[in-house]
Amino acid sequence: MFKTEAKKERSVLALDLGSVRIGVAGTDALGITAQGIETWARKGIDIDIAHLCDLAKARGAKAFVVGLPLNMNGSFGPQAEETKAFAELLLQKSGLPVVYVDERLTSRAAHGMLHEAGLRQKKHKGIVDKIAAVLILESYLGGL
Repeated sequence: MFKTEAKKERSVLALDLGSVRIGVAGTDALGITAQGIETWARKGIDIDIAHLCDLAKARGAKAFVVGLPLNMNGSFGPQAEETKAFAELLLQKSGLPVVYVDERLTSRAAHGMLHEAGLRQKKHKGIVDKIAAVLILESYLGGL
């Protein structure tokens, strides 16, 4: 698990950043469980950041947990660099700390869970990012 040295908060929003959608999960009121919130269709970086800041404020989040898509060998690739750039803007605009969690294979695991639940591949599109965000958040909470 890859995390920054930021204080570990319990009231957080987790993000699975994609180029088309952002999966969002959040903690319950006690900061114990991870719950899927939404799959946000990206509308442009400024609108995306504003929406996430508004959502964090409305939910009383104290930090963002962002899935960092490392390469299988643990190195940073283009997607990880894009994720870090987005997270830096989110930090600047929200003032909330950002914690990175290694998200390798979370989308694949989310697809597997949906398949096991009997959902056909066509139905995964609107749900898989939110489930991946839940898995990212569960990974973070498990490390507290």
